[in-house]
Amino acid sequence: MNIHEYQGKQLFKKYGVPTLAGVPAFTVDEAEAAATKLIADSGSDVVVVKAQIHAGGRGKGGGVKVVRGAAAAREAASKILGMQLITHQTGPEGKKVARLFVEAGAAIAKEYYIALVLDRETRRVAVMVSTEGGMDIEEVAAHTPEKILREWVDPAIGFAAYQGRKLAFALGLTGGAVGEFTKLASALYDLYMKEDCSLVEVNPLVLTKDNHVLALDAKINLDDNAFFRHKEWNEWRDLTEEEPTEIVAKAADLSYVQLDGNIGCLVNGAGLAMSTMDIIKHYGGEPANFLDVGGGATKEAVTKAFTIILTSKDVKGIFVNIFGGIMKCDTIAEGVIAATKELGLTVPLVVRLEGTNVERGRKMLDESGLAITSATTMADGAQKIVALVQQSKG
Repeated sequence: MNIHEYQGKQLFKKYGVPTLAGVPAFTVDEAEAAATKLIADSGSDVVVVKAQIHAGGRGKGGGVKVVRGAAAAREAASKILGMQLITHQTGPEGKKVARLFVEAGAAIAKEYYIALVLDRETRRVAVMVSTEGGMDIEEVAAHTPEKILREWVDPAIGFAAYQGRKLAFALGLTGGAVGEFTKLASALYDLYMKEDCSLVEVNPLVLTKDNHVLALDAKINLDDNAFFRHKEWNEWRDLTEEEPTEIVAKAADLSYVQLDGNIGCLVNGAGLAMSTMDIIKHYGGEPANFLDVGGGATKEAVTKAFTIILTSKDVKGIFVNIFGGIMKCDTIAEGVIAATKELGLTVPLVVRLEGTNVERGRKMLDESGLAITSATTMADGAQKIVALVQQSKG
């Protein structure tokens, strides 16, 4: 789950991460009022108007404007609010800006980068920093990887002061900025762990001209698996930033991610779902979604899954790939038959069943009288659905 920058800044303040004063705004009038207040409080007429979308690269796309005065802030807000902001992370369709964050200005001497993410290879949180702040970190990693420095945190000890000083010196910080950076990095680690994050990123982290360290941005991704521990997350969700079908799937307790292909996938188990998408691509098809109905799905859940898949007009065929362990194949067959009848399915449907009660499940499908193509293996099923979809296009 992603949250906006201004929400991330609220978490930063909770954990003592230094940031600039800022106010969220949802209208042009609110943006002007926020700028007026910030100018009065800071004594400086420089403010920054920032688009709030769940994507990076906002500045390059025209979604961040540094201006002088409340009138200029109003003008910038009128241009940004409602615009279709296109960045390297949004894709060509972009995202419509419905929220703004108006922030006080800062006298910046140098920009840096810092992020915390789980390194699955070492099974520890990695703290990454770079002197190339303000740039796309993917570009830095691709062309100058030596400029990305890392420290791995021992979970039994936590982020150590010596690690903070080591990274600070590597960035070239001096004087009081070394201690400030160490304290900031430690606070970010506390936030990462206690708020169940999957990513905490600050780009740029800045050194001001009077040698203070500030977090000028906040990108935080929260681990959906910890939702049960954080009921407040419901208030942080911006449903306009989420795919409508993903919202419906989440409410039905289904793991669903919409993709750009035309072959819908209904699978039980995340690993099998990934493999199913891979084998569809291997045989020349394009998966339309990732959908894991889970190990104990009911007939109703299967019907709901079909409904969600068919929400996409791009879906030209469906591949059901089930390994029945906890999930019984006859239950899946019952759900497939019910969904096919209820929804009046018109696109090709290929079903591969294996595992508990497989013979009973296959018999139910064969005797249903419906246009369901059976498959014996994953490869067989993938080849059949790709061929059927290509035939329907021809």
